[in-house]
Amino acid sequence: MRKTGMFSVWLIAAGLIMTAMAAEPRSPDDPSKVTPLAVGAHAPAFTVREADGKPFNFTPSKLTKPALLIFYRGGWCPYCNAHLKELRVVEPKLVALGCDVLFLSTDRPEILHSSLKEDVSYRLLSDNEVHAARAFGIAFRMDNTTYEKYKTYGLDLEASQGAKHHELPVPAVFIVDRKGIVRFAHANSDYTVRLDAASLAAVAESALH
Repeated sequence: MRKTGMFSVWLIAAGLIMTAMAAEPRSPDDPSKVTPLAVGAHAPAFTVREADGKPFNFTPSKLTKPALLIFYRGGWCPYCNAHLKELRVVEPKLVALGCDVLFLSTDRPEILHSSLKEDVSYRLLSDNEVHAARAFGIAFRMDNTTYEKYKTYGLDLEASQGAKHHELPVPAVFIVDRKGIVRFAHANSDYTVRLDAASLAAVAESALH
């Protein structure tokens, strides 16, 4: 009886682990194969971390204002730095529209600001475990060849992320309204292509009014 009971407990534990794994599907190995959350979908809840390491909970069912989520790869990426620099001119306008403007990358919390080449006052969040990127359907796994190639450029992704999953987000922008519904989505598997500042301001104004 005792052995049977222990076996039952093991089965339950194994089942819970398998259920948790199934809830977060494996990210594709090719950025062109990501499936970003579509306009009209309910935004997922997620937990990431602030620059000071404290958890930040994004709960779509409890939003008091629309949220603008900007996913970028990391402070090590020159295209991300250029994009964040460009968005300086419209960030105040986005805030004036009543948005919470959130910037998410896979950099670990303690290097969110120091890894950037630009000095910004944005609210930077660490999605170093890529839970948010996976939930929004924009995460992909870097192949080993590219990972090793990046290391020759001086980038150790495991060090910058503090994790060994080798996953990154496709750069993306999502606008979520107060009801938790995605009103705008933009993602491009080509990391050199970003939504420009003027277009972002225009779509934000259109989506939220």
